[in-house]
Amino acid sequence: MKLTLGFSPCPNDTFIFDAMIHGKVDNEGLEFDVVLGDVEELNQKAFAGELNITKLSYHAMGYCLNEYSLLDAGSALGNNCGPLLIAPQMLSDEAINGATIAIPGKYTTANFLLSLAYPNAQKKVETLFSDIEKDVLTKKVDAGLIIHENRFTYQEKGLVKLIDCGEYWEKTYNLPIPLGGIVVQKALPQDVQEKVNRVMARSVRFALDNPQEAKDYVKQHAQEMDEKVMYQHIGLYVNDFTADLGTEGRKAVQTLFEVAREKGIIPEFEGDIFV
Repeated sequence: MKLTLGFSPCPNDTFIFDAMIHGKVDNEGLEFDVVLGDVEELNQKAFAGELNITKLSYHAMGYCLNEYSLLDAGSALGNNCGPLLIAPQMLSDEAINGATIAIPGKYTTANFLLSLAYPNAQKKVETLFSDIEKDVLTKKVDAGLIIHENRFTYQEKGLVKLIDCGEYWEKTYNLPIPLGGIVVQKALPQDVQEKVNRVMARSVRFALDNPQEAKDYVKQHAQEMDEKVMYQHIGLYVNDFTADLGTEGRKAVQTLFEVAREKGIIPEFEGDIFV
């Protein structure tokens, strides 16, 4: 059975998917038609129901819980890994609320976390995540919300951190930060969904146990990223929660959805979130 599979070209994604798309683990007869895309592009494809399996921002997931279920494996979730709001110089809270801020997409979890910390910051410009740092440096925007590898490079460019939105979440809710997860269409037979869940877990575990195995595939899509930064990126977003959400991970995800519903950010939903 062939299924469409969407994920980003970022190192943490290519790292965890390498084994299952290149036949390094038992896929239980499943084959995958891979679609690579920026996180917000994948969010939009999920809204349109175009992908059987996809990486999805947890914020975006809140809008399609009727169509997709969350896998136990594959999530980017942890501590000290949240999005950073950066600028050329320090800004007061009042200035941040009035600033033009580049964000990596309306439905990204990064934007959701920024909205929790600064609900009055409304002048947002949706920008491809890899262009945000450049737009801040060229003063196209006053500040930028960065994710992925830019966390490791912004200081070298003379930019400063205004807030770590992940730290804000952790201090407020005392839970790890749910950034993105892997979902499967509920329209697929239940046994296929469970098979995908097992294969994903196998692929993640293989990557964690054999970290050099995926290096060529990761480098192929890492935009000439320095190898040290590449593995720092992987280390930040791939961890025990990626192998299995477990009790604490599931609680973090459920809390994010509860908070988002309470604040009217996502629609009401009753039903099971997980496969």
